[in-house]
Amino acid sequence: MNAFTRKAIVTGLMLAGAQAAVAGTDVYFNPLVQGAPVAQVPNHIDELNNPWQMPAGVTATNLTSLHEIESDPSQSTVRVPGLGTNASMTDMAAFDPTGRYIFLPHETQCGAGVTRYDTVTDKATNLLHGDQAGCNVSPDWSNDYGAFDPATWTPMDTLLLGEEWSGQGRIFELQNPMVDVNAGETPVLVELNSIPNVSHEGLRFNHAGTALYFIDEDKSGSIYKFVPSIAGDYSKGQSFVLSVAAFAGDVTKNWDAAVNAGQPRTGLAAWIPLTDADGVALPGIADPFDNATRGGRAAADTANGTPFGRPEDVEVGYLGNGNEVLYFNATSERAIYSVEELGNGQATVRLMASNATPKNLGYGNVSGELHDVDNLAQDALGNIYTVEDWPNGGNTGGDIWFVRDTNNDGVAESMDRFLSLQVKGAENTGMIFRPGHPTQFIVNVQHPDSVGVSGGMGDATWLFDVKDVVAPPCVARPAHGGVRTCNPENEANFVRKLTQAGR
Repeated sequence: MNAFTRKAIVTGLMLAGAQAAVAGTDVYFNPLVQGAPVAQVPNHIDELNNPWQMPAGVTATNLTSLHEIESDPSQSTVRVPGLGTNASMTDMAAFDPTGRYIFLPHETQCGAGVTRYDTVTDKATNLLHGDQAGCNVSPDWSNDYGAFDPATWTPMDTLLLGEEWSGQGRIFELQNPMVDVNAGETPVLVELNSIPNVSHEGLRFNHAGTALYFIDEDKSGSIYKFVPSIAGDYSKGQSFVLSVAAFAGDVTKNWDAAVNAGQPRTGLAAWIPLTDADGVALPGIADPFDNATRGGRAAADTANGTPFGRPEDVEVGYLGNGNEVLYFNATSERAIYSVEELGNGQATVRLMASNATPKNLGYGNVSGELHDVDNLAQDALGNIYTVEDWPNGGNTGGDIWFVRDTNNDGVAESMDRFLSLQVKGAENTGMIFRPGHPTQFIVNVQHPDSVGVSGGMGDATWLFDVKDVVAPPCVARPAHGGVRTCNPENEANFVRKLTQAGR
């Protein structure tokens, strides 16, 4: 067994143990009744002190911001003046396994890069960025990168970065993410020509570390899987696309095209190969690696890959029956799907949640709807959280919802409002739980209007902790001997279980 394989297997077993210990749990906080009102001025005191409405007992601490970094000559980040929002556009963050370092990709139109933030020294260091030639009249992407949206840590202690709406839909591997650029060391960034070119957002490995799931964020977007030929070596491997058996529409059209109206996209599905094990496109399959056209989309179409409405982020967990499950958001559909792996290239697709799912079930009325579900996050107990990337309305902030699936069957019983952002012009993004600190997670505030204000806070990263969360009223129930006890999932021992599962 080579070192790549050994390390990937060990990492996979560690991840699997952390996620498989406990099934889905009940809601552990008092859900918010409504979304937060958005402050109508940038740099409002709420943005500076606490940009969210939160359940009682949850705390939020600002770690870093564009203003803080740019005010300190010893720190560095990315901003592309005069293009788009002029923000740093920090997006879907990744932690190193220790939970000390946060890697912040920059979703800028060109000149995209990644910044590493050290939670111990409170310093941000830009590791790399493009030369902005992609924004020329005749774009040149040879030394430039566009819209780095997803980032994920690999089982080999490297970092993957993907281009979404700009650039060429490429995936890159930063092979030395702990590089000391201030000491003159050089980042080693390698384009992975083995992974199909699409509008990348979600990137997650399975628990064994032997497969990478990803999506194409398009209104005719498909779900993909990449299996390296050698575990840990992402330069060669086989790619697959998800095809739902019952879908009989036109896969080349958008998910909501007339010809696809009413077509089922749940039920039995199969992973259809796009390439052979060496990454060579199979006969009859369009070139998945065409940079100019984001060829993975055409390849999926020729393989009958089922179209979804702007799939975005992904998470990998376990269902109550022990099977591995892939979760993904479909923004245009205002929906979350679960894909249960059955083995032998087979899967079952379910609609996990949508705007029709009850909200705050058992906790009274709730105003607002589920909008623009973008990012996903997963805690150490396997609970899923979904992040809206834009406000519910002009004056109502975007929300983060707890996806309540107490029987862990891949279908939610309720969507419980957890956090609500109140920053003008901003969206939530990059929610991820912190390794080694299972009660903590981060969320980024992206492109707030304050980036255009002198001394404005700008893009910011916040750290949350639920260790002191106030549990909802206990649900009393008769017990043996006439003694009345409470549902333990609604008590503060949720935090104890979360802490144990995260070790």
